Parts: sequence; C-alpha cells; structure tokens
Amino acid sequence: MPTPDFVLALREKIGHDLLWLSGVTAVVLRDASGGREILLVKRADTGAWTPVTGIIDPGEAPAVAGARECLEEADVVAEAEALVRVKTLPPMTYANGDRSQYLDLVFRFRYISGEPYPADGENTDARWFPIDAMPEMSEDMLDRVHAALSGSDVATFET
Repeated sequence: MPTPDFVLALREKIGHDLLWLSGVTAVVLRDASGGREILLVKRADTGAWTPVTGIIDPGEAPAVAGARECLEEADVVAEAEALVRVKTLPPMTYANGDRSQYLDLVFRFRYISGEPYPADGENTDARWFPIDAMPEMSEDMLDRVHAALSGSDVATFET
C-alpha cells in the first residue's frame, strides 16, 4: 500500500516512533435491482475484504478524503451522506517497524457512478456485494459497515 509523501517526510524525522494519523473509511452503498449493495475492496497487502479506507492528507476535509480514496482505489465516484462513527484505533506496528495509531472517521457514502476495479494497486479486487452476502471481514471492519447500515445520521464516538 503506497505511503503518502507527507508520512514518508515525517518518518525521516521521527523514524519508527508512534505517529498519530487521521484515517477515513468510506462505506459506499447503492440500491440495485436485487436490493442494497456495498462496495468492498480486497487489500493487496493482507488479502482482506474491507470498505475503502485511507489516510487523510494534511488540510484535507475528511469527507473529501473518502471520496478521493473511492476514486483512487476503485474508480467509483461517491458522495458522503453522513459521518457515522468516530473511533480511536489501537496502536499498530507495521512489518518495517513503523508504529502508527489512527483516528478513524467512518462515513456512509452514496454511489454516484463508475464500475469498480482495483484502480491503484492497493487492492487486487473491487466489487459490489449484496448486503446479505458480504465476504468474511474482521470484526472491526464489520463494525464500520454496521455503523453505516444503522440508518442513523448521528455518529457514535468510541475509544
């Protein structure tokens, strides 16, 4: 998964020390003839199915970051409808020793256009799944999806 240039510049200064980052999860939904569908991508690094995720660039609005990530990762145009979850994720250590912790902002997005495919190399697959036939996902990713599917436009705040 490509690391944003601003993170690489910070890593030159702080090495592997813990870096606090803001992330976004875009749960993209659309209505189809068979019912509601969700856009999922299969990550190249882990093989896991997830909603679209990414790091928010400095000065970038979180909803804009989510829309950008949808276009970059899956070639899908989507529009943010609601912020549905705010959660501090546990610290993590990457294979190269870098340590990061994320504030994850989960948005429900409405599909506008585009046919998904793995557009930028971060994923090996991108496609629509019926809500009742999603592939296996981690508990954390399922929690993000369920927050978007809850129907509430009021975000939950979790630690």
